[in-house]
Amino acid sequence: MKRKILKFFVFLFVSVVVLLFGVYYFMDESLPEGVEGEHAEQLADEMLAALNKPGFDSLEYISFTFKGLHTIKWDLENDTATVIWSDNEVTIDLGKSMNDFTMLEFKAYEYFINDTFWLVAPFKVRDDGVVRSFMNVPNGRGLLVTYTKGGVTPGDSYLWILDDRGFPIAWKLWVDIIPVGGLKFTWEDWQEYEDVWFSQLHKNTFLDLEVSELEVR
Repeated sequence: MKRKILKFFVFLFVSVVVLLFGVYYFMDESLPEGVEGEHAEQLADEMLAALNKPGFDSLEYISFTFKGLHTIKWDLENDTATVIWSDNEVTIDLGKSMNDFTMLEFKAYEYFINDTFWLVAPFKVRDDGVVRSFMNVPNGRGLLVTYTKGGVTPGDSYLWILDDRGFPIAWKLWVDIIPVGGLKFTWEDWQEYEDVWFSQLHKNTFLDLEVSELEVR
């Protein structure tokens, strides 16, 4: 009996390894090269205008829950955020150096950076240190952005795929925390809050990432 159980777990382990290898082999893509310049800047401007970047810049508060796991209460006016998960509720000063965070504050900061990026990333394509490039892509127009500094993992790249209106319909990721390059997620369920557009659902072959209980003012 024990031998059968052992064989089952060995088979399960080998199956998982083969599956992961297959996913990596068939899905992994190298980071493409785009063309910097006027075309890329025009495409960035078009996306920011479509989503109302000036309206976003005037917001004072954003609150939402990400994946049903973390709640973010972001006070943009005072540059602070309260992050709630499990039994924790931690308020962090976003102007504070990461080196000065406690371990719990740093965990809250990691959640804040990741979760808010899935909500407001389109508005950050002109952040300091961002390199923008144009790319030809099937079924849309491509804007490749690379963050050379900031956040938790500088060097990450994202390929936005935009429709004819300038709205993102998907992006592909080359990020430090995901070993497979070019993983694609949709940007859908666009809704308007205070005249600003937000996507609240991102789908991939393996999982869905949902933003819920969004409050904006």
